Amino acid sequence: MMLSGHDRPILKNSLVRRIVGVLAAAALALAALGCPKERPAPPAAGNAPASSTAPAGRKLQIAVVPKGTTASFWQTVKAGAEQAGKEMNADIIFQGPTEETDITGQKAILDVQINKKVDAIVMAACNAQTLVPTVEKAQQHGIPVVTIDSGIDPDISLKFIATDNKKGGAAAADALAKLIGPEGGEVGLLPFVVGAGSSDDREHGFIEQLKQYPNLKLVSKLYSESDVNKAQEKINAMVTAHPNIKGIFAANQAGGVGAAQALKMKGLAGKVKLVAYDAGDEEIAALKAGTIQALVVQRPFDMGYKGVKAAVEAIKAGKVKADKPEMEDTGVTVVTMENFNQPDIQKLLYPQGPPK
Repeated sequence: MMLSGHDRPILKNSLVRRIVGVLAAAALALAALGCPKERPAPPAAGNAPASSTAPAGRKLQIAVVPKGTTASFWQTVKAGAEQAGKEMNADIIFQGPTEETDITGQKAILDVQINKKVDAIVMAACNAQTLVPTVEKAQQHGIPVVTIDSGIDPDISLKFIATDNKKGGAAAADALAKLIGPEGGEVGLLPFVVGAGSSDDREHGFIEQLKQYPNLKLVSKLYSESDVNKAQEKINAMVTAHPNIKGIFAANQAGGVGAAQALKMKGLAGKVKLVAYDAGDEEIAALKAGTIQALVVQRPFDMGYKGVKAAVEAIKAGKVKADKPEMEDTGVTVVTMENFNQPDIQKLLYPQGPPK
């Protein structure tokens, strides 16, 4: 069919419009394939924290931040944490301040771990109140926090795994009363750091339980600052000021070691009864030597192990906060030379096996 000259421009315009339409559609398709979707903006501060579940195939990163690192107590915590890490496919980042009084140092360590976006934190707080904002910061970043040994106040952690330290302090009072006997006398108390939850609770538990023994009179309370040398100095000052003192309770490992050294140097070993918290190698040696008469023994291996286990469970559940933090009491046992060789006591004193 022949087209008139009037029809040919109409056909030409129609073809152009079709070609333009096809090209436009192709361009849109290519743009859709080549450009990723825009990511939604992160939630504003104060919104619900992100899930703490780690990507599949990646080992979990658990920061374990104790109050200190030098005492054998914390090394046993580390051993428990690392054992749990092996069993649960988690890398343990064990880092803490050298001194248990270094609150600022511990806070700085925690801030670094939060900024590194670890999957969870297990910590023993150097100070019950000061570390609360740091725990809040971790939670805002979707990082669950489990506290062990020394908690925070108010307790906003997911779980608190520790000795009931008030009961531990009370057990120390009972042990000291038994050692001194019915004649009674003056006693001294050596806590370690004001404001550290475990120290405060042991102190309060001891003082409260002393009320059950009216023949015992608390005449001195000095703080060791978790330093062996300072503990020795404080006990020297205590027995000099109170020459009739009959017994002393040293509320942690450094205090126990320093107090034992002071009594030995003063020629008072065995004459002044000494009850100490924890079971470091030097404390066990002092118990065998008769300088320490009783140890109030915790379970630091369990604290490290159970702390990491609770953290991994929280990560897998995507849980950062609890409506009400759970407290798990790991218990204490009073060890003397009377029960020292019992199999259960040996396992308690040497959770990783007897020394070689």
